[in-house]
Amino acid sequence: MAATARVGTSGWIYPHWRGRFYPARLPSSRWLEFLSTRLETVEINGTFYSLSTPRACERWRAAVPADFVFALKGSRYITHMKQLRDARSALANFFASGILRLGAQLGPILWQLPPRLVFRADVADEFFGLLPRDVRAAERLARRHDERVAGRCALTAPDGRDREILYALEPRHESWMGDEAASFLGARGVALVFADTAGLHPSPSAPTTRALAYVRLHGARRIYEGHYLDEELRAWARRARRWVRSGTPVFVYFDNDRAAAAPRDAGRLAGMIAGRLVKPEGKDAGEVPPRRARRPPAHFAFTS
Repeated sequence: MAATARVGTSGWIYPHWRGRFYPARLPSSRWLEFLSTRLETVEINGTFYSLSTPRACERWRAAVPADFVFALKGSRYITHMKQLRDARSALANFFASGILRLGAQLGPILWQLPPRLVFRADVADEFFGLLPRDVRAAERLARRHDERVAGRCALTAPDGRDREILYALEPRHESWMGDEAASFLGARGVALVFADTAGLHPSPSAPTTRALAYVRLHGARRIYEGHYLDEELRAWARRARRWVRSGTPVFVYFDNDRAAAAPRDAGRLAGMIAGRLVKPEGKDAGEVPPRRARRPPAHFAFTS
């Protein structure tokens, strides 16, 4: 994956964004399309709660431009219920559930762990050893699905079959922040997530790999709410530029969804990374745009 910085939001189906970010008259069926006119990536968090379907993934892809990238949140059945153990069948079902239909627009896959899950090298080694490293390998794994997705699965990608699949891990137990865990993840090219959770959960002090930098901004002072200050966003912009210049692709997702702070902050950070100041939009986002309205560039590559 090219060394660029992409900024987006964690999810887009938020009714309270209507009139604050989405135009008041815009039907919810066009919210993803509208988001894609402002930003170039989104983190799909619905896949954390339940398996997707091929039809849903095809609909998502049809709604956005060809350069839009979808990050996916891995199944909580794997992370929270099975706690990474004995996960082969569940992983096969996850990859067979339709996400391969995203093809060349499939971005990183995020695994968020529960606070009780401590780092154990043997458990982590088994789980990360099962993860497919490219789309072709994901197709092979998907063919091992069980009856739970039979009849509603997709086992091939329409394009991008040679595309590498990148992984990020957001643990919430301090043991994953230690040197042993960082070395373990780095050797496997897994990015430990930089998570701003208003001090509720730990976050690493340094990247674990140059393969990917993944940032989740849940809120600086209160989780899931409040705008980020300009100086806070400028600090993240500097880090993103530094990572990209070192050859690392960067994905940043805002999860401060209340009062539509997330999409506005995402636009502000994108502008800062590009070296331009973007002010938050007003309360009402205005008129319904024409379909596939062009957006300003929102991902950035640096050569020096």
